[in-house]
Amino acid sequence: MAEQYGFFVDSTRCVKCFACEVACQQWHGIKAATVHRRTVQEECEGSFPDVARIFTSLSCMHCENPLCVAECPQGAIAKREEDGLVVVDKEKCIGCKTCSSACPFEVPDYLELEGGGFLMDKCDGCLSLGREADETPRCVNTCPTKALNFGLLADMEAAAEGKGGTRLGGSTNPSVYVARRG
Repeated sequence: MAEQYGFFVDSTRCVKCFACEVACQQWHGIKAATVHRRTVQEECEGSFPDVARIFTSLSCMHCENPLCVAECPQGAIAKREEDGLVVVDKEKCIGCKTCSSACPFEVPDYLELEGGGFLMDKCDGCLSLGREADETPRCVNTCPTKALNFGLLADMEAAAEGKGGTRLGGSTNPSVYVARRG
């Protein structure tokens, strides 16, 4: 496989403006509140009056060892050789939700189809928009505080280390680094 791509989320810069979520939904033509390919999560730490709010924008982790790929009974999910991104073949997906059960991060979301049934949907790094190899996903381009970064995993690691960030843990080896306040 070629080099793995991934995200670096600098939570010290995220202001919970939701620009990443809105950009993703608009570029992909997703109606609000149906599917969320990217979500801004909030955590509170400390005790009053010393409380810190931490915002982290997350999507598919594009894991190095994705369980969703291994568990999909239709072979509808694949890890791309050229960049390590995990993608869904919507022609093969039967909406069984096996991938959702397998994903430790609960990433797969589902579009409800007219006439019944579901179709899995998740971040594909904007590949479905015809993104060129040197372009970044729309969520990254839209982030006004530059809290989101995308590129070669080694570059994301270096950026995270410079901010005291670490790689998200787990046996699937998520391709996401996060820097947090504190």
